[in-house]
Amino acid sequence: MSEAELTAGSSIITTVEELERLYGVPHENSTVKEVDHITPEYRRIIEASPFAALATAGPEGLDCSPRGDKPGFVRIHDDRTLMLPDRRGNNRIDSLRNVVRDPRVALLFLIPGAGTTLRVNGRAHLSIDAELLASFSVDGKAPRSVLVMTVEAIYFQCARAIVRSDIWNAATHVDPKSLPTAGEILAALSKERIGGKAYDDAWEARAQKTLW
Repeated sequence: MSEAELTAGSSIITTVEELERLYGVPHENSTVKEVDHITPEYRRIIEASPFAALATAGPEGLDCSPRGDKPGFVRIHDDRTLMLPDRRGNNRIDSLRNVVRDPRVALLFLIPGAGTTLRVNGRAHLSIDAELLASFSVDGKAPRSVLVMTVEAIYFQCARAIVRSDIWNAATHVDPKSLPTAGEILAALSKERIGGKAYDDAWEARAQKTLW
């Protein structure tokens, strides 16, 4: 079906009013959970989480990037401020480019084994303050920058998505060998110029040296 055929029919929602008629009014337990500061309960979730997805926006579009470290790697500076160190990576800096030009950011925290996730929306800037960077050092290695986020909205997400996906059930986990490796993807996209088996064989040792 063409785009013209799709938009010509009545099956496309084009207004917020249509959307609200379809879904109705949210229950109070879906709205009362949202606040503009980090509560003691939300603090416990952030401190227990070793993984978050960082969403940003920029002139080229949207981006969502994984961030992970030991539990509590996102520091709670106060009840309105979060700090996220930028550990070593591939130097694409897509998220950071976006933040410099558009401060709007969002975080989605996950905790292995738990169904509840935590969503945080706000605005951020990048800091390269020497003392702040040093305070995030691991094995003597400081991050190059720290994302400082002002919380504007924070709320938990119920466990339905986690339950439906069964993501923490080891019995349902995919065998990594059934998926293309990074080396295979690079080789295919570069016409064998880079990547391949040598890339995959060296990755684990290379990663261990460059985690922080």
